[in-house]
Amino acid sequence: MLIALLAETAAQVAEGKPPFPPFETWHMPSQLFWLAILFGILYLTMSRVILPKLSDTLEKRSDRIASDLDQAGRLNDQATEAQQALELRIAQAKAKARETSDKAREKMNAEMAAETARVDAELEKKLDAADARIASLRADAMKNVEQIAVDATDAIVGRFGVSATRAELKKAVTAAME
Repeated sequence: MLIALLAETAAQVAEGKPPFPPFETWHMPSQLFWLAILFGILYLTMSRVILPKLSDTLEKRSDRIASDLDQAGRLNDQATEAQQALELRIAQAKAKARETSDKAREKMNAEMAAETARVDAELEKKLDAADARIASLRADAMKNVEQIAVDATDAIVGRFGVSATRAELKKAVTAAME
């Protein structure tokens, strides 16, 4: 590219036009000198100041990332342990609730069985009393029925003109009722 510029400058000089001032050949040695000095200064500045700061920043960033990853790993382990502890507590609470529920159910069943037995006993007493009362009423009714049957038989036999004693009629009615 430099050669092309020099050739173009030479062509312009041959045509009689003045060349572009930085491309005049008598400026070239000084331009190359200052280019070498500026490049050297830029190289020294980059190698001694900018690149060390840049590498320090990259190293700090890398260390910070590694530290953050380590901390994240520790926090993750703690969270896992906390979750396992929570799951254990929940399982213990469920077991305790189940145990309490079973005890309450057993207690209620025992109370219900005791109350049922008490009510059954009361009902049995009442039924026995009612049966005894019914039996006595039936016996009384049967006595009255027997007396009524004896009286009815006496009246019927009297209409037929047959006479019988009360004892005979009672004996006949009793035999018929059995």
